[in-house]
Amino acid sequence: MKSAIVIGAGIVGLATARALAIRGYKVTVFERSQQAVGASVRNFGMVWPIGQPTGELYETALRSRAIWKESCTEAGIWHNENGSLHLAYHDDEWAVLEEFVAENQVLRPAVSLLLKKQVRDKSAVAVLKGLRGALWSSDEIIVDPREAIAKLPAYFTQKYGVEFHFGVAVTEVRTGQVRTGDGRWHEANRVFICSGQDFETLYPQTFASSGITRCKLQMMRTAAQPARLGASLCAGLTLTHYKAFEKLPSLPALRKRFEAEMPEYLKWGIHVLVSQNQFGEATLGDTHEYGLHLDPFDRSELNELVIKYLETFCRLPKPQITETWHGIYAKMKDGKNWFHHEPEPGVTILNGLGGAGMTLSFGLVEEVIGEL
Repeated sequence: MKSAIVIGAGIVGLATARALAIRGYKVTVFERSQQAVGASVRNFGMVWPIGQPTGELYETALRSRAIWKESCTEAGIWHNENGSLHLAYHDDEWAVLEEFVAENQVLRPAVSLLLKKQVRDKSAVAVLKGLRGALWSSDEIIVDPREAIAKLPAYFTQKYGVEFHFGVAVTEVRTGQVRTGDGRWHEANRVFICSGQDFETLYPQTFASSGITRCKLQMMRTAAQPARLGASLCAGLTLTHYKAFEKLPSLPALRKRFEAEMPEYLKWGIHVLVSQNQFGEATLGDTHEYGLHLDPFDRSELNELVIKYLETFCRLPKPQITETWHGIYAKMKDGKNWFHHEPEPGVTILNGLGGAGMTLSFGLVEEVIGEL
């Protein structure tokens, strides 16, 4: 039987282990922590195809969505196919949404424009005063990343025979071999490095020349809301963040207004999303700070900016913040969507998916493994 070792049990490592196992590999996963605690559990839990540009990346996101739905259903993991709303309160925001739908009527049947009176059917907390309309998409799914990333290993072991070793660090990789912290060597036909923002430990020279960096994002969570909120929400700032909208003719004018009216939001890469988990808690964020060496301390003023903008489009019944944290993920600086490289025969590095790891990982590794 073919064998493979996967380093890292975050979402990229889990997706890689699954893709290998269903193709007949005996898969062993090494995770240096007692459970994955990096960016894969410090996010919204959004599987977010709406943010990917139409074409190959959108199709990859839909493949991921299908695998998420299958895995969550079979493993008993909570998930909510609640869709998303991009709310528009200005004519320039509405113009971007109109162009997006006009260009994607055939290729993205999940999207449509809603008028103000239709928005209330999709969201109990969207601010209707001054609302121009909204972009509705039925593609988006929410999972609780803390639950999902914790439960998927046992499910993959039971269904696919994947073997997990937590609390075991890999310190060296060669073709066909990895060495763990106890000095032991482990052999496999192929090795996959999916180590997230820890990209200096193995092949440091490769990563130094890869064009990869880090992104720190600050996030918050509220107390449980008294009822379900409906669709996940965002507003105009989000249109400047995702590649799905970047080539629309109206976007430069919108960005120019934000540069004049909200420069501090653009400086810190703030665009605001809100999702709700199975306990009714709302997850809010986020900010984006880039660099190899990031401040370990969070800035309360950035969280305040997030809340200030959130209140322009979403009124939570219980807005009290009960948790704050930050996550750090690996991202490409050159505009590429990920880093896929073979530093030596039989060794593959998969990294740098940025903030799209939950959305793209399952679909991406299906393509990568399928090409081997």
